[in-house]
Amino acid sequence: MSMSENVRRQMVEGSWIRRMFEEGNALRALHGADKVFDLSLGNPIVEPPAEFNAELLKLAEHPIPGMHRYMANAGYESTRAAVAAELERETGVSIAFRDVVMTCGASGAMNVALKTLLNPGEEVIVFEPFFVEFLGYVDNHGGKPRIVRTDREFLPDLEKFEQAIGPQTKAVILNSPNNPTGVVYPERVIHALGEILARKEAELGHQIYIISDEPYRRILFDGLTPVSVFHHYHNSIVITSHSKDLALPGERIGYLALNPESDEHDELMAGFIHCNRVLGFVNAPALMQRLVTGLQHITVSVPEYERKRDLLYGELVGMGYDVVRPQGAFYMFPKSPVEEDVEFVRELLSLLVLVVPGRGFGRPGHFRISYCVDNRTLEGSLEGFRKAAARYGLKR
Repeated sequence: MSMSENVRRQMVEGSWIRRMFEEGNALRALHGADKVFDLSLGNPIVEPPAEFNAELLKLAEHPIPGMHRYMANAGYESTRAAVAAELERETGVSIAFRDVVMTCGASGAMNVALKTLLNPGEEVIVFEPFFVEFLGYVDNHGGKPRIVRTDREFLPDLEKFEQAIGPQTKAVILNSPNNPTGVVYPERVIHALGEILARKEAELGHQIYIISDEPYRRILFDGLTPVSVFHHYHNSIVITSHSKDLALPGERIGYLALNPESDEHDELMAGFIHCNRVLGFVNAPALMQRLVTGLQHITVSVPEYERKRDLLYGELVGMGYDVVRPQGAFYMFPKSPVEEDVEFVRELLSLLVLVVPGRGFGRPGHFRISYCVDNRTLEGSLEGFRKAAARYGLKR
């Protein structure tokens, strides 16, 4: 066999979203696209804000000489400075362009951070349920994921977290607002995580880094505001993208920001810039860097997502589903009416509703719904959920 066993295993374990996508294509071909209600992909249906189109038109009509050439691997200084200024405004932490590297999305930033930090065999703590590709990213750079279970509300179990930290622990990945649950970690939890890590650093005699994955940071509901990990732990890295807040997932533009108070700051920044190059990214897309420079304060319509959240949550709870109410992002992670989540997902599939089984995110017995879809798809799915609830005897 030509394919490595490691890649073959990863494809089997991490392909649930892709499988549902392919199932959806088959169903659309059979029944027609208007009869199939696909809630499986986190691919925003909303268009970028008008300000993005205005910036794009301005640059197209008045191109800057050399604007498609290489730049420094860390990105344009003007873009990095704009990112730093907005982060400083949001967090109150003094951040400069020298703390920022522009990247090919959050996934590019995550790989840059892990490549820079990890020695072979070192461990990265990941809370489940998790975005499944985190495990692949850790494996890419010789690391070993150490999975720590969350509680009933999908918040980190602090006791289990502390027990999981050992001599080989190098990093912890946080994801809030969370994919797949939509849960937002409150400040008390992030503060407690930081306190535990500071204590463990002193005990073990080496640095442990928080890598905070924040592509949904601005999609918050119920009047919540972002909590900055920079306030609660010194060895911290924020990574994000504009895939969700500007609805630009296909443009692959994001950044990595290192806490200015982190240990070995300058050495790490040099490592991030080096790894941005040698991983093959070279630099973040030049055109997108120029476009997002002036859009750091702009976000898609969050109330639109909140209305979708309210509609879906209210309907599902009314049907008898057990759901933790999301506070951000555009995902919901209800409990499956039966322990075998794949069985229930297949039942929904027979009703032309596509969701993803929880085992695809490390938490069997649940299923993920993505509601970043048009209203017709969201409202059309409700009848399928209602029929499935009746078949499994859920109480209204």
